[in-house]
Amino acid sequence: MEYKDFNDYELLNLIAEGSEEANNIIIKKYEPLINKIATKMLPLCKSNGLEKNDLIQEGMIGLNHAIERYQEMQDTLFYTYAKKCIERKIISVVIGANRNKNKILNESISYDDEENLILKVIKDSTPNPEERIIDIEIEESLLNKIKKTLTDLEEQVFILLIDGFKYKEIADILGKDEKSVDNTIQRIRNKIKKVINK
Repeated sequence: MEYKDFNDYELLNLIAEGSEEANNIIIKKYEPLINKIATKMLPLCKSNGLEKNDLIQEGMIGLNHAIERYQEMQDTLFYTYAKKCIERKIISVVIGANRNKNKILNESISYDDEENLILKVIKDSTPNPEERIIDIEIEESLLNKIKKTLTDLEEQVFILLIDGFKYKEIADILGKDEKSVDNTIQRIRNKIKKVINK
């Protein structure tokens, strides 16, 4: 069996029937695409510990997800669906790694700042920890409400924006131009205003 002898749908049918060989063929067929997406994302991994092989592995997981969940009755080509699943999985791991890297930096306290931190805690205007917990719950609730109003693209841009990525970086990650990212951010802002005004 060779992948050029079968189209994606024939391979998916064989996989559904339990063919391990068909599964290996479709993986081999999509390896160049996964490699290309991983290469494109690699510059964003300079300081978060991820290597190209990590991104390729995540891309393979994304492809397996596409194989398992794709339904032919959808009005989407398998290639389009698989590409989206691969990109999302790789983007997700990059965002997660960057978030964890920044979390460690943000949560670490130098000895020089320890006294200032203690003063901040003492002078904190929040009367008690219970009220702070309530504030956090309100913030999380608001964030969830905002996310529910966003399209897939808007949610990806929103997450990248929250994680501190610049317009150009977001455009590069998502394969969009900066104008498209700017327009998406304007739509997100309008949706956020509506949620807050409710």
